[in-house]
This record gives sequence, C-alpha cells and structure tokens, in this order.
Amino acid sequence: MANRIPEEKVEQVRSAVNIADFIGQYVQLKKAGKNLFGLCPFHEERTPSFSVNEQKQIFHCFSCGRGGNVFSFIMDLENLSFPEAVVKVADFGHIDLPASYTAQSQPAAPKDQQQADLLKLYADSAKMYQHILVNTELGEPALKYLHERGLDDETIKTFGIGYAPANQLLLDFFKEHQTDYQLLRQSGLFIENQAGDLRDRFVDRVLFPIKDASGRVIAFSGRILKKSPNEPKYLNSPETKLFNKRSVLFNFDLARGPIRQQKSVVLFEGFMDVIAAYRSGIQNGVASMGTSLTDEQIYMLERVTDTLYVCYDSDMPGQKATDRALKLLGGNSRLNLGVIQMPDGMDPDEYLRAQGQEKFVQVFEDGKQTPTAFEMQYLKHDLNLQNTPDQLTYLQAVLQQLAQLSSSVEQDLYLNQLVAEFDLDKDDLKQQLRSLVGQQAVRRGGGHSDEPQVAPPSAPAPLGPPPATVDGSTNSGPLSRVEKAERLLLYRLLNDHDVWLRVMAIAGFHFVHDSYQQILVYAEAYFKTHNQFDLGNFTDFMTDSDLQPVVTSLEFMDVANESSKEEIADLVNVIMNQQPLVEQINSKKAELTAAKQIGNRDLVQQLTLALIDLYRQQQQVQRADN
Repeated sequence: MANRIPEEKVEQVRSAVNIADFIGQYVQLKKAGKNLFGLCPFHEERTPSFSVNEQKQIFHCFSCGRGGNVFSFIMDLENLSFPEAVVKVADFGHIDLPASYTAQSQPAAPKDQQQADLLKLYADSAKMYQHILVNTELGEPALKYLHERGLDDETIKTFGIGYAPANQLLLDFFKEHQTDYQLLRQSGLFIENQAGDLRDRFVDRVLFPIKDASGRVIAFSGRILKKSPNEPKYLNSPETKLFNKRSVLFNFDLARGPIRQQKSVVLFEGFMDVIAAYRSGIQNGVASMGTSLTDEQIYMLERVTDTLYVCYDSDMPGQKATDRALKLLGGNSRLNLGVIQMPDGMDPDEYLRAQGQEKFVQVFEDGKQTPTAFEMQYLKHDLNLQNTPDQLTYLQAVLQQLAQLSSSVEQDLYLNQLVAEFDLDKDDLKQQLRSLVGQQAVRRGGGHSDEPQVAPPSAPAPLGPPPATVDGSTNSGPLSRVEKAERLLLYRLLNDHDVWLRVMAIAGFHFVHDSYQQILVYAEAYFKTHNQFDLGNFTDFMTDSDLQPVVTSLEFMDVANESSKEEIADLVNVIMNQQPLVEQINSKKAELTAAKQIGNRDLVQQLTLALIDLYRQQQQVQRADN
C-alpha cells in the first residue's frame, strides 16, 4: 500500500519547479508588467487573460476564475488526483520520489472512475497490440511492412505502433480478465451486433495510437495491410468519452516541447508524414484527425506557438488542401502562417525515402514560403500562361492577393517578381493595385485609399486582467464597498501576522460572503501548524478546490505593500457595521412591500418608522467614515 506523500516532500517538489516553466509546456507565456500572460488552457479566448506570477508561484485566469499553484494547475487540466499531480511535477523537475509515494499515481478513487477505467483499457490494448507486432509471428507481416516504410524498432516503440491480427484476440483477452461488458461496449474498441455480441473493431491493421496532450492513449487509427475495395485505407476509433477528434492532434504530446523550442509547428497531412519527419529530427510536427483543422485544434496550437507551417503533399490534391488550410487559418487564427513544399510532387514520407534525411531536412531549412508566395504559384494551376487571356486572369488574381497585404514592402517585393516574369511596367501594376486596395477599403466601409496598401491591422487588446469577482469569474459590474473591504482585509490577514492577531481578537468578527469566511476558517487551522503563510502550501492545505481561485485572485490585486492600523480599522468597520445595516434595510423594505400589498396600514406605518431609523443610522456611520 502506498504511503501518503509527506508535506516536506511536496514542498521540495513545489520549490524545485518554476511554475512558469511547467505551465509553459501548455501555454505560451509572454511578459506583461509584473506577470506572464497567455491564452487560458481551460477555456477558449481571443485576448490573453491567463496570468502566472513567478514570484508567488501561482496562476489565475481573470476570465474563467481558475487559479492555484503548480499542482492545482495540472490537477484541473488533466483531471488528476493530488498525488498524481505531485508525481507529474516531480517528474518534470527530475526529482526522484520513493516507490512508496509514486504508487499513489494510480489512486483507488480517481476523480472520474469511468474515465480512469477507459484509459486503462486503452493502455492495456496498446500494450497488447504492440506486443503482437514486435514479438509474435502474427505480427511479422506488419512489422516487415513498417520496416519497408523506413520505420526502425525505436520509432515503432516511440509511437507505440501495434498490430491487430486477422484472428481477433482483444475481446478474448478482456473476457479472460473479466472486464466489465458495459465498459467494453463504451470503449469503441469493439463492434456490437443487434444481439449485443461484440467483436474486435480493428482486424488485420497496423494501429497508430492516438494520444491526448498528456500522452495517454485514447483511440486508434488502423491502416489496412491488404487493400480491399470494401474496406477503407484507414479506420479510426469512434468518438467516445475519451476521444473527440475535433480536439485531438496526432503527436501533440511529443511535439509540444519541440514546438516551444522551435517557436513554430509544422502541420502535416498524415501520420506517416509526422513520423517520417520526427525520425529525421523535425519533431515539431502534428496532423489533424480530419480533412481540416477545427477551432479546438487551432486553439491548442495558438496556446503554444505563434507560427504554423503547412506541409502537405506537393501533388495537386495536396496543393488544394494547402490552399484550403491557409484560407481557414487566415480567417480563424492569430497564427503567423507559412508553407513548406516537398519537391517533385511528393509527400514528406515519400521524399524522405527517395532522397534521404539530409535533403529532407534541407527542405525544412530552405523551402519555406509565405502564404502569398504559395498562392502566386498555386494560382497558375489550370492556366496556360502562354496566352494573353490567362495571363490577365492570373495577374488580376495575384493583385487581389497583394491588395490584402498590410506591408507595402511585401507588396513591392511581389510586384517586382511580376515585373520580371511578365516584362511589365511596375507603375502600371502599382496603379492597378492601388485601385483594388481602394475597392476593398470601400467594401469594408473604410473609404478610398490612395496608397498601394491596406491599413495595418488594429493593435491587439492589451494584455492584462479584467476585474474579478469573489469566485474569480469576470465581473459584470463594480464590486460593492463591503466586498472590496473583505478582499483587502483577507489579503492582509493572510500575509501580515500582526494584522491576523489584531483582527482575530475582535469578538464576533466574521466575513459577510461565505467563501471569504471559509478561507478564514482554513487559515485558522493552517496557522495552528504553520508559523508563517506560504501561498503555495496554503492552497494545497485547503481541501476545497473551489476556494483556491479566490485566494490566488487576492494575490493579483494592486495594493500597497504596507498596511496601517487605520486601514485595518476602516476595513473591519465596513464589514461589521455597514453590511448589517444594509441587510436590515433590505429586509425592512421587503416587509414594507408585503404590508402594502395586504393593506395592513398599521404595519406599514410601523415599518416605515423603523426604516427611517435605519437610514438615519446608516448616514451616521457614513459620516463617521468620512
């Protein structure tokens, strides 16, 4: 049985790992003032509101309200238990934990038991399929096929590639282990007939595991070994509780680190292209699970990089797919785009096998194109540029592309190329371009422009937090005076022990809002065993994870470093004296309304006098405060 991870060991792990480095695996962070900001991994947003404070080793999203330390970040992101989170952070920091602690990485009661069971089912399936491929006679034809495609044993192991044989084994394997029938039905690994009988979904196929961002197998894609007119070349798992193809990118788990290092990602068409590039040292590649990127997949990439290169097949279907991808990404993402073209109409996997690694890598170094350069080449297809009508069609289409560019220097570069290719007068081209820019400006409602360029894009919204409410969500209006006082006083109580002793000595003190009062109760218990406040340690100490964002949001307030007795007295007065009056006034007003509705004149008169007296008391308190 695993031992509980001691607090001192947890603290060692937390202290050894910089939260910005750890979160930087998942979110591209940029400095803005005292903090780092990026796109929140917990919800989609266009303006970064996810903040990391390196000094205090905390994070907080000012839009969705998530917040906490490095452990709570990965717990929320990957639905992990606390021991699992500690183990994962320790692994990132290369900190060895005794086996008696790491055994807790498989907790007896996960947050989501069904998800945990499905993950184990897929992990066991992947191990079995790879064992069949690598170690059995049944797998020899598939292994030979992969070797002929250039995959060595190390690559096969890295990607967990396996083989589902013609004689079905998976169902028998799980029946032998008495796996729950309903779990098997829900897994997507089997096909069910009308009688409720199950059979293996994947038969005589090489299997590529599909993994989530954490590297856990959640689905398979199976490539058929023997071509059949009745069978698709690739067969993917159906969508399940684990697998939604819109939000998964093949190889994202392995590519995330290289993407951050290279500051770019390469989008390939197929799994074999990704794998070919990976074994050649181009390890920042991914592939989508369909014909085009989805909004969810685009957002995954936007969180970790600013730049994306499309590297599809260089035959005509691949060129059309590249054109579609550029148009989709250009209108739906913040990414800087480029294209990498394989020579001779080949796909990346074919080119590597034909030309070797050195030339393959050279293409990625020397073969990068801008989207405009690609479009200028792509627009030539289906045109005969030896005849004048097609030349005019082409020039008009290219100028339409150039009119969309915001850089006059870039426009000038491509105009020079047109001048050289078609022996034209540059002034004539510039005049035509100026006319197209003006037409586009009118269509956008921006009037006519005399310059051969469109206006630069509007500046992005400044990085920084919107105001946050008590629960960390975006506040639709200003906080009340009482809540402002509660937030500031709680911050002082936690961070200044003299303030803590002074306020806790006040008889009957309590906060108005439940969340602040609950944190106060946790703090009382915390200070009984801790001499000073440590934010990371305290957020772990609180067993209510909903309160962690409240505490971290306090740390992002812009307040003076030092407090004063007068400040604390004023905050206590607002909380203890003003709020009760507000509550009494609201209560009497509700009673007065009810009395009027039933026509009780005596009660109306009595309540009116009581309400006047309460208003008088409120004015006296406000005058005393001023």
